[in-house]
Amino acid sequence: MNHLPWLQSSLPCLLLLLLIFSHPSYGDVGTAAQYSPPFLPTACYGYDPGQFPSSNLFAAAGDGIWDNGAACGRQYLVRCISAAEPGTCIPEQVIQVRIIDYALQTASPPSYDGTTMVLSDTAFGTIANFTATSMNIEFQQI
Repeated sequence: MNHLPWLQSSLPCLLLLLLIFSHPSYGDVGTAAQYSPPFLPTACYGYDPGQFPSSNLFAAAGDGIWDNGAACGRQYLVRCISAAEPGTCIPEQVIQVRIIDYALQTASPPSYDGTTMVLSDTAFGTIANFTATSMNIEFQQI
């Protein structure tokens, strides 16, 4: 005898809802631009070449996450979620970046002003097409 017939008939709907709402989210949504060398000096570590991760996946923090310099050294997971130009994002690509600078003081100008993060050219190109000047990102501090 089956005591839960409603569960059997609802199971496909429950599974569908679970799939729809289980998309991984990395927390906050913001924007990102890119910048190229020269990267020194930085607002966090000056001229110290040891500040750069070997992967070259680093970023400058915009006003929204700068936190009066407390952002220095923080690590974030970042992924491109959309951009003005179709086909900009590399689907499902997530990177880990380290904050080494303040976006308003970078040695070279960003491709777009006023973003949440300014990614190194390597970091930007890992999650998006280089031809874009900015993108919408999802990010989470780790």
